[in-house]
Amino acid sequence: MQAPDPAKNQKILGRYWRGYLKPFRLQMALAFLVMVIEGSTLGLLSWMLEPLFDQVFASGSSGALVWVGLGILGLFLLRATTSVVGRWLLARVNLTSTGLLQADLVRHLLTLDAGFYKDHSPGKLIERVQGDTGAAQGAVTMVIGGIGRDLVSLIGLFIVAILIDPVWTAAALVGAPLLLLPAVVLRRYLRRKAIRSRQQAGLRAMHLDEIFHGIQAVKLNRIEDYQSDRFKRIVATIVRTEVKTAVGRATMPALVDVITGVGFFAVLMLGGSEVAAGNRTTGEFMAFFTAMALTFQPIRRLSDLAGQWQVAGASLERVFELLDTRPTGSRPAVSRAVPAPGPLEVRFDAVRFDYPDRPVIDGLSFTAEAGKVTALVGSSGAGKTTVFQLIAALIEPQAGRILIGGIDVQDLSLFDQRALLASVSQDAALFDETLRENLVFGRDSVDPDALASALADAEVTSFIADLPAGLDTPAGPRGSALSGGQRQRVAIARALLANAPILLLDEATSALDTRTEAAVSAALARAQAGRTTLVIAHRLSTVKGADKILVLDRGRLVEEGTHDALLAKGGIYTQLHQAQLRD
Repeated sequence: MQAPDPAKNQKILGRYWRGYLKPFRLQMALAFLVMVIEGSTLGLLSWMLEPLFDQVFASGSSGALVWVGLGILGLFLLRATTSVVGRWLLARVNLTSTGLLQADLVRHLLTLDAGFYKDHSPGKLIERVQGDTGAAQGAVTMVIGGIGRDLVSLIGLFIVAILIDPVWTAAALVGAPLLLLPAVVLRRYLRRKAIRSRQQAGLRAMHLDEIFHGIQAVKLNRIEDYQSDRFKRIVATIVRTEVKTAVGRATMPALVDVITGVGFFAVLMLGGSEVAAGNRTTGEFMAFFTAMALTFQPIRRLSDLAGQWQVAGASLERVFELLDTRPTGSRPAVSRAVPAPGPLEVRFDAVRFDYPDRPVIDGLSFTAEAGKVTALVGSSGAGKTTVFQLIAALIEPQAGRILIGGIDVQDLSLFDQRALLASVSQDAALFDETLRENLVFGRDSVDPDALASALADAEVTSFIADLPAGLDTPAGPRGSALSGGQRQRVAIARALLANAPILLLDEATSALDTRTEAAVSAALARAQAGRTTLVIAHRLSTVKGADKILVLDRGRLVEEGTHDALLAKGGIYTQLHQAQLRD
């Protein structure tokens, strides 16, 4: 683990300031001013103790007692008011700036390609968005509170102490230089532990995500104890790291306590003897001693400031690391050319795509004619799903070209390319929103007739009436309030409503019963009219009527033709067909 780099920390803080704090500079300035007033009250309080002892207690003046007492009461009232106002302002800045950072981070993550999500689990990303930004949230409070309140308090208190007696002040600070080396060592130690803690928190979130998303598999395989033990080990590691971090953060204030105790002892020996000898007044000594005592908490907070910043800095570094991640492709923000309206041809020209551990698509060339149905078949791992991901720009080809409507997709923006597509997969993705929101996906205006037609064609109207609130019924987490077949029909209706020129179907009727499958297949057949349709088929019986069937094997096109023509060849397609008949 590398040692903390002060220049890098300053760069991170500067970036955080420019991007997320600068818009709140007026509120921060006001909070700083309020904190300065709060911090100055300690110096004034200690300064007022001298006349309290020398002019009130020593002389017995009751009139002066009232005025000094009212002055001290006013200071406490002022301190209470500024404390509340300052923390209110800082809370607004902290929470609002953190919300903006989280929103920007999510917006940026949604621009990254599918390859990024293969290397970063949802749980770890959730922890980055929530945990790391939350850990960095106190950066504003640390800086403004530390400088505006605690540092001003110290300066005021030391001014009072120096005015009373510079020699006593020097005696109180005799051990301060001894804190320099421990401060440097602890800063590096806390940085390492902070990064380690954030990494382990990401692992914990990832494991929880896997458990709850895979709860059915956990129960069916009776691995509740196994998963519990795994989680327990992760939590134990986090606890050990957090405890070490807490001890590290507590060490510096503890050293301050020791040094402060040494200073108090020196002042007591030096000042006490002078008061006893009559060279200094009791009021002077009490004012000085109170000033030194009141420095106790500000020094403790300031000494902990470095540790807090290491934690916040480590989290901000991880956040900005994600914000600096760029998509692997080089698509234009605005399309250089767009296909003409109408059915679009999809053509692969010697396309290659490899994952780090294996090749997937190997020089694949084919044409899906405009307005026709093209099916992709092949054994598991043949590359069918990867072809769909390439068409949808979820991944980018590493060689060759993909053309849609005669336009190289590299000339299309990602937004424009995906606007040409509507898709339905065997895993119907629904969000925990109402069915209506799952259908329209934030579009401001949807033609009611088009919506009704899509619902009818996808056989959604057959079960909508039985739901508690119709289209406004919540779908539940991941669509859990609906059956598998109902989720699939909602996804089909969504694709029909999109009215895109290219339709991608990945076993779109796989979760439907026989009656509903027949009805939805007829609806899909109507939807395919005038569109270019590509179908991934695992059950060959579903693609008998395709205009063209492409047979893939290890990322290569090995056969193509109609169902009857391919059966007549007696090749791989025939073998797949016979195997399914035997099953």
